[in-house]
Amino acid sequence: MVEGWRNGFREATNSKPLFLTIYATVIIGVLVSSFYVFSAIYSPTNGSSSFLSSPPLSTAGRIHSFPQENVTLELPVAPPPPLQALPPPVLEEAQGKSLGKIWVSPPRDKKMPSLETFKLTKELFGERVKDNVIIVTFGNYAFMDFILTWVKHLTDLDLSNILVGAMDTKLLEALYWKGVPVFDMGSHMSTVDVGWGSPTFHKMGREKVILIDSVLPYGYELLMCDTDMVWLKDPMPYLARYPDADVLTSSDQVVPTVIDDSLDIWQQVGAAYNIGIFHWRPTESAKKLAKEWKEILLADDKVWDQNGFNEIVRRQLGPSVDGDSGLFYAYDGNLKVGILPASIFCSGHTYFVQAMYQQLRLEPYALHTTFQYAGTEGKRHRLREGMVFYDPPEYYDSPGGFMAFKPSIPKSLLLDGKHTIESHFILVNHQMKQIRSALAIASLLNRTLVMPPIWCRLDRLWFGHPGTLQGSMTRQPFICPLDHVFEVNIMLKELPKDEFGPGIGIREYSFLDNPALPKQVKESWLDVQLCQDGKDECEASNKTSPSRVLKFPKRSNEDTFKAIFSFFDDVKVIKFSSVEDAFTGFSDKEREEKFRKRVKRYVGIWCCEENKTPGHIYYDMYWDEKPGWKPVPPQTPEEDHPPL
Repeated sequence: MVEGWRNGFREATNSKPLFLTIYATVIIGVLVSSFYVFSAIYSPTNGSSSFLSSPPLSTAGRIHSFPQENVTLELPVAPPPPLQALPPPVLEEAQGKSLGKIWVSPPRDKKMPSLETFKLTKELFGERVKDNVIIVTFGNYAFMDFILTWVKHLTDLDLSNILVGAMDTKLLEALYWKGVPVFDMGSHMSTVDVGWGSPTFHKMGREKVILIDSVLPYGYELLMCDTDMVWLKDPMPYLARYPDADVLTSSDQVVPTVIDDSLDIWQQVGAAYNIGIFHWRPTESAKKLAKEWKEILLADDKVWDQNGFNEIVRRQLGPSVDGDSGLFYAYDGNLKVGILPASIFCSGHTYFVQAMYQQLRLEPYALHTTFQYAGTEGKRHRLREGMVFYDPPEYYDSPGGFMAFKPSIPKSLLLDGKHTIESHFILVNHQMKQIRSALAIASLLNRTLVMPPIWCRLDRLWFGHPGTLQGSMTRQPFICPLDHVFEVNIMLKELPKDEFGPGIGIREYSFLDNPALPKQVKESWLDVQLCQDGKDECEASNKTSPSRVLKFPKRSNEDTFKAIFSFFDDVKVIKFSSVEDAFTGFSDKEREEKFRKRVKRYVGIWCCEENKTPGHIYYDMYWDEKPGWKPVPPQTPEEDHPPL
């Protein structure tokens, strides 16, 4: 089965004489064998995937420098980009050995086929199957960019046996004209984001179960995926390692049970099985499970699809199928299940918070944006932070240009003392004050702010905890996702200008490192070095050094900023060496008040202190203006609201 997933030269050689084919095969075999022999001899490792012998990944941690105390630190960081970041968004043709092309748009003079053409049938699925496997996701038009990202990753991995279920005709038509294989799920859903936990969200879950129950009788293996995940490595060889499995499922496990790429040890997995990534074989046991799961959900519209799945699968757990595969019996005692390792079939926690795959020197197969905040916008931003989200070219060349800055963090705030609620908030607040200043400057200059990486001492969850999840591989401190501290959905929302002032665009902290950043942006750059007015030739001037560095006085007012930086309107990226004490504030008090009203809504909560109800603590963008401010949970119901 593995060979069926490799790109060969079969089609190219079918038309050649037999002896040429054999001759070419022998020559290629000799060359490939020689390559592996020399690689084995001269490689510093033996190629094993074990923790001790694997070579470091190309995504090793970066060195971060903090100039305030002249200290350069090598620190544990949040997960860097996967082994190959998403390339610039050029959609090239993708085609399997016998499958139709993807990303090839139909002729514009061609009429859109009738909906009947896209109806779910065995024949339609059969057109996309390869080695009896079909990879499927589904969604509505609100998730089109997620779906395009999902498809792009798969086609980059040379996988073409894919289908997308459209839950509304707007998505179906859009995907058809983009050359993406699509079928009609007949759901007639709304085209907007339905929101987690809403009745429509639960309806989407039921549609997934109905789909699985419908497809398994076709006799095809089904790799079912949520749209908020991406594939980073071809999973087919891995799934083929477990031919006896009826179901292979991901999980919400955050404590590692294995340190290699084996299936997670089922007896040690206490977290929920996550149905965002799971593989079904068309066995009788799997069909029986799908049918009962569907019946349970259709009988009670209050049951969440994932809870229903866990409930029936866990009716019986064990014994193990054999001694070493990692498979176990579940459900009715006949279903053979395996749990995909959370270290490489990653959740939002094992990837972005723990960087588990990186610490174990493993290559991740998949990333699912669970364990995150700020809704769909938070998921999108997480994928952008990881440089694995597909965005159109204009995202990387925003009108008005970009602004970035280098955060200043004293070593003492980052590394000294114990990791407590107090030390966490001192660290985050120090960074938040700089971000507040940067937001004001970006607003003033009408530029999009590239957010800095944010260092945290404590994890964020939905319940009380001692700072990190016990048994997890979370390192302290770590670069936490933006949604741990900020309400990303609010930052990206269009707020009324007359009430909140002009909007402020943001980009993820990895933005300027993204390979998709165009050349005209990379090469249009101005470094701004803050200086003390009157010292070392520090004055408000538009003169730059030969290395394209502009000295700019600290504590400059609005007029000075506008006067100097108007000379650099055509520069794509302006990066400040620091923003501490850079800006004295807006001269227009009305604009100042609107800005304050806007950015107060940008910050979220930390959650949660143990044995406290409530246990969450609100971040406060203007904490420094409140003498005696302390990070404590609300003491009364009247206090339980964002800071005013």
